[in-house]
Amino acid sequence: MKVGRNNLCPCGSGKKFKKCCMKNQQVENPVSVKELYYKNHNIRIKNKAEIDGIRESGKLVMETHKIVEKEIRPGITTDFINEIVHEHTLANRGICAPLNYRGFPKSVCTSVNSVICHGIPGPYVLQDGDIINVDITTILDGYYADANYTYFVGTPSEDAKKIVSIAKESLRLGLNEVKTGNRVGNIGYAIQKYAEAEGCSVVREFIGHGIGINFHEQPNIPHYGNKTDGVQLIPGMIFTVEPMINLGKKELHILDDDWTAMTDDGSLSAQFEQTVVVTSTGYESLTPFDL
Repeated sequence: MKVGRNNLCPCGSGKKFKKCCMKNQQVENPVSVKELYYKNHNIRIKNKAEIDGIRESGKLVMETHKIVEKEIRPGITTDFINEIVHEHTLANRGICAPLNYRGFPKSVCTSVNSVICHGIPGPYVLQDGDIINVDITTILDGYYADANYTYFVGTPSEDAKKIVSIAKESLRLGLNEVKTGNRVGNIGYAIQKYAEAEGCSVVREFIGHGIGINFHEQPNIPHYGNKTDGVQLIPGMIFTVEPMINLGKKELHILDDDWTAMTDDGSLSAQFEQTVVVTSTGYESLTPFDL
């Protein structure tokens, strides 16, 4: 990509390119947007081969989710879900990215009811009426992809239906803002506006992130904020959008295991996540599911 003289400058100054970094460029040596984004924002714009690799990893993530979905029912443990994810991933040449990441002890995150994220699989037995967010991140041939989905266990309560519906719609509205020329802030603004209008809250401490070559990259993708926040989106950017929505207040605390995040007021929390690549016409989900 090349920067047009009337486009906003990729350096993030907010000025038009012709009145900013263009002054330092020779006409015969036009600036590369890819180089500027890496230099100024540490954002790696992916090439076709990298996008293809991340897409393949995403396919394995979603295959694993389909297997997990069939097994979700009252009476199974969250550790059983961990076994399913671990075994299917390894059987298909993948690596479970969470395992041993900064000391995380399991291959997947399982967050039940008032657990917002980073729940550690263990002996907990799923009960009828629970909701569980299963967060799967896979490495395949060196490429990372990430998706999570909140599942009903048995028959959901009205509160469970409400928070799951709002969390899913929050992701859909956020993804609608992923298009070339928009800013990162457009995503968070759309999510926050909708979720809060529905009487829910948006978690601040955990956000979306760049992904693909590493587990966590730039840019950061908050699920709240203003339309003018953050860098402009351009083709080849890959990141997750993963709003965490609480039925009650946004405040949280971390348990003594240093991982499990829970709502302070004990309210239900739900989350949905996809890994997406910005395209010239909008976005492509690399971990797609119906919204």
